[in-house]
Amino acid sequence: MATQQPRATVITQRRFGGPEVLQAEERPRPEPGPGEVLVRVRAAGINPVDLLIRSGTAPLYGDPPFTLGRDVSGTVEAVGADVTRFRPGDEVFGKVHAGGYATHLTAPAAYFAAKPASLDHVHAAAAPTAALTAWQALIDIGRVGPGTRVLIHAAAGGVGHVAVQLAKAEGAYVVATARADRHDFLRELGADEPHDYTAADFTESVRDIDVALDLVGGDYGPRTLGTLRPNGLLVCANPGDLGLSPEDVEARGMRFAVVEAEPSGDRLARIAALLADDRIRVHVEAALPLLEAAKAHELGEAGHAKGKLVLVLPD
Repeated sequence: MATQQPRATVITQRRFGGPEVLQAEERPRPEPGPGEVLVRVRAAGINPVDLLIRSGTAPLYGDPPFTLGRDVSGTVEAVGADVTRFRPGDEVFGKVHAGGYATHLTAPAAYFAAKPASLDHVHAAAAPTAALTAWQALIDIGRVGPGTRVLIHAAAGGVGHVAVQLAKAEGAYVVATARADRHDFLRELGADEPHDYTAADFTESVRDIDVALDLVGGDYGPRTLGTLRPNGLLVCANPGDLGLSPEDVEARGMRFAVVEAEPSGDRLARIAALLADDRIRVHVEAALPLLEAAKAHELGEAGHAKGKLVLVLPD
């Protein structure tokens, strides 16, 4: 009798649309190729871009079918040829390009880092995209440090709340925009000046900013220029909705950059050290079972979650 091929459960979609298009399917379990690892996923983070891809607003994966999910934490089950970074049984977390809403996935070993032992899979899965975006914006590009004045928009969101902590860990002074009911949360994270964007225009009171991180897009970029010092830096993390051009910024004597977090196990290993000793904490607003991915997307579209939403997979 032939041995049945191991199976994997994935959340897929066969058309663009609302959360209801997300459906579970059974498929053959993938096998790792050269340089890849097979990960048994224990938790998968949800990012705002997932909602845009699902709806067709940002068709980054082309036409369906496809499986969403860029942030995962789990256990290595098998390794491909030439992989020396991990062994079966290692607990890892990482950012991939797609496929995270699944019980199993394969991806390059270089995308993963060892999960801190003190961090559970749910919080590890919430970290990669948020932490990598904040790191690349503030450390690699912004070079923030002691005395740097940093402005972070959407500071209570997934990337924003990590960026606040990372900037503080580097010794920066942090100005953060969010609704008033998020200000206590931001102060707990270390924000020095929370601003309620619903009550007053931040451009009227925020000044002398060295590095601004725009996580909103639209008119936030042009408005933020008025808060920057000469030669100040505006970093935008919403490349599809910048609201301005590099030439606009340079004409006003300031600098401009766009950040799109790339998978990097090496950077994640450095971030893991910050997570391990609580210099950065990832807030998870809700953790739902994998089969409730549609409900998780509904929560995400409500737009009021602090931190991150995560899908949890059964043991």
